[in-house]
Amino acid sequence: MVTIHTKYKIFYNFCSYEQNHNIMEEIQQLTANQAELTHAIDSVWVALCAALIFQMEGGFALLEAGFIRTKNAISIIAKVMIDIMFGGLAFYAIGFGIAYGKSNGWWAFGMGIPDTDLGLGLTVSNSLFWFIQMGFAVAAISIVSGAIAERMKVWSYAIFVIIFSAVMYPLAANWVWNPNGWLATMGFNDYAGSAAVHAMGGFAALAGAIVLKPRLGKYNTDGSINTITGHNLPLAAVGAFILWFGWFGFNPGSTLGAVGKWELIGKVATNTFLASAAGGVSTMLYTFWWYKKVDITMVINGVLAGLVAITAGCNVVGPNAAIIIGLIAGILVDIAVVLIDKRKIDDPVGAIAVHGINGTFGTLAVGLFATETGLFFTGDFHQLGVQALGVFVIASFSFGLTYLIFKLMDKFIGIRITSQEEQAGIDAVEYGVEAYTTFE
Repeated sequence: MVTIHTKYKIFYNFCSYEQNHNIMEEIQQLTANQAELTHAIDSVWVALCAALIFQMEGGFALLEAGFIRTKNAISIIAKVMIDIMFGGLAFYAIGFGIAYGKSNGWWAFGMGIPDTDLGLGLTVSNSLFWFIQMGFAVAAISIVSGAIAERMKVWSYAIFVIIFSAVMYPLAANWVWNPNGWLATMGFNDYAGSAAVHAMGGFAALAGAIVLKPRLGKYNTDGSINTITGHNLPLAAVGAFILWFGWFGFNPGSTLGAVGKWELIGKVATNTFLASAAGGVSTMLYTFWWYKKVDITMVINGVLAGLVAITAGCNVVGPNAAIIIGLIAGILVDIAVVLIDKRKIDDPVGAIAVHGINGTFGTLAVGLFATETGLFFTGDFHQLGVQALGVFVIASFSFGLTYLIFKLMDKFIGIRITSQEEQAGIDAVEYGVEAYTTFE
């Protein structure tokens, strides 16, 4: 016979079970909601940053157009559009799979955007991750467009854009950012791409400028240099401001999420600004000291040099180190522009100095200034050695392969417009339009 006490105990246990069951369901529901909320917030953050990165192409177009002559302004805008259209499609079809597919350490293979886990711990979809990475790929090739401005055939350039975006840049991205990449496993720190994007693009620009040879009238037989001024400095300045603005998507967006990363986002954004401002200040002071006048074109490139240099280590250096990195970059870019010009390498916009030289410096700066692994803080050369190895391999790979591709294209299809076409201007010859028209 069941006693009243036993009945009460059974009833109590039943109620406890129901209560615990309800609590577990609530916990599971809250967990599911938390995951959905994380995905939603991170997706919005990454999408916004990806849009900022994409709009940097407008900055490239205006900056480069302002730094060249009126008769070629349309051609440079067309080249940047080619970067986006041809480069974006090539990176979708082949490049993304090479960069983020299952890697053996050096390369991978895949088509389109896979549905499988990429091993990166993403809280956004693979499609959104592809879109932000496409912005990085397109930015890398857009560096080249400025250095070969005013003299390269449009369809030859389009072919190179496809090769670069489908194979060359993705290989560097595989080494640096694929979880199985050989540099990634060594501890190489290139947070947002001083090496993989900027040195990669900068040394490709160097090779292209060498093979193409200088613009007509740039250098005299006695070795003297003729200045070919850009036609619209305000246009170039607006382009620089757009790039500057977009960099706050480029670097902070590399967190690939916002939830739980607010301190990192703040650190990256702050370091990005401090280095860029310091780069502009040091260039301003240096040009005033050296030339007795402020060279605003170099100040523009000084700001960009600071941005490029901090891109590798914005996640691991302190704010004071960011300022020092920017100050060095701002002087380094001016020295590099002069030395490159003395070597009779014609770079109309200073892309080699801004991106190639300062991409290299910024990568090495991680090994010097990183708070936890840098030489100046630990006395250990290991991180600096890894950084030096990585940027040397990437720069050499980019320069060597670009040089070979340009030589082959020059032999079989031609890469440079004729002297008559160059004198007339690419806009009139290849596009049949003028950048500016006068109505009477």
